[in-house]
Amino acid sequence: MTRSMKGLVKALALGLAAACSLAAVSGATAEELSLKGKRIGVSAIGTDHYWDLMAFKGIQDRVKELGGEVIALDAGRKDQQQIAQLQTLIAQKPDAIIEQLGNLEVLNPWLQKIRDAGIPLFTVDTATPHAINNTTSNNYNIGAEIALQMVADMGGKGNVLVFNGFYSVPVCKIRYDQLKYVLTSFPDVKIVEPELRDVIPNTVQSAYSNVTDMLTKSPEKGSIGAVWACWDVPQIGATQAVEAAGRNEVKTYGIDGSPEVIKMVMDPKSSAGAVAAQQPYEIGKTSVDNVAKYLAGQKVPPFTFVPSVLINKENAAEKGKPFLDAAEKAGVK
Repeated sequence: MTRSMKGLVKALALGLAAACSLAAVSGATAEELSLKGKRIGVSAIGTDHYWDLMAFKGIQDRVKELGGEVIALDAGRKDQQQIAQLQTLIAQKPDAIIEQLGNLEVLNPWLQKIRDAGIPLFTVDTATPHAINNTTSNNYNIGAEIALQMVADMGGKGNVLVFNGFYSVPVCKIRYDQLKYVLTSFPDVKIVEPELRDVIPNTVQSAYSNVTDMLTKSPEKGSIGAVWACWDVPQIGATQAVEAAGRNEVKTYGIDGSPEVIKMVMDPKSSAGAVAAQQPYEIGKTSVDNVAKYLAGQKVPPFTFVPSVLINKENAAEKGKPFLDAAEKAGVK
């Protein structure tokens, strides 16, 4: 391991420790919280993906646990529908609004309108100056960790296929920027241009087709070393494409920790190299705790990090199981 790589790993370890400390502090007063008599509006860009669904569920469950009324709206992955739903929530004047993910370029003017209407705004995975608090994973750590794992598995050299279709989504921007930052220390690892575009819907099918095409154009073994995506649904299609092409020297990397991807990483024969697994249900619940604290007159930080775990081939059996158990408990396998 080079000196620069050791420095990055040390920085990541310190960051994770800080994140864990934040989570511990956040939970210290959880039993005293209440939302009795409060109405909380929730706007999610979509719930078709495991992460989205679990965070959305965590928000609703926690509001009800604390005695509040939840007004939950799912925009079905349509930007304009989410804007219309935010307008509806503003008109209903809830005690607070929690916004979950989405296209920041489209959302920001409407998030400002929420603040202008005097409604406390909280976000999940949406970094915006208009939110009182954004609850999320430490995407700076996640982006660097998964990039470092990829570089290590590649032996510090080779070509990478990168999906970069959602740079306007804040968490994808952070993770992609961290990938690029890590690669400045490893100039022999190169991103293949043009980059690929992940899409919604038909994410898996599209990723499969894109990666199959690129492997066909680069038939020599070793000409492609890895595939990277800022979330793990494209990783499913990429992994299937690599294995169908018999190119098992290519490994895939992604972020979120969907049960299907964790199982792929746990399979020693799978080309899924690693996934950064988040805790979306806990992220949703923690966001609600921040709302309850704020409405009770307590100070809340501008962001709250919920710990994540890097699952790779070496630790998958140990680290993957708790995430699979949590998914099964929630009714997702």
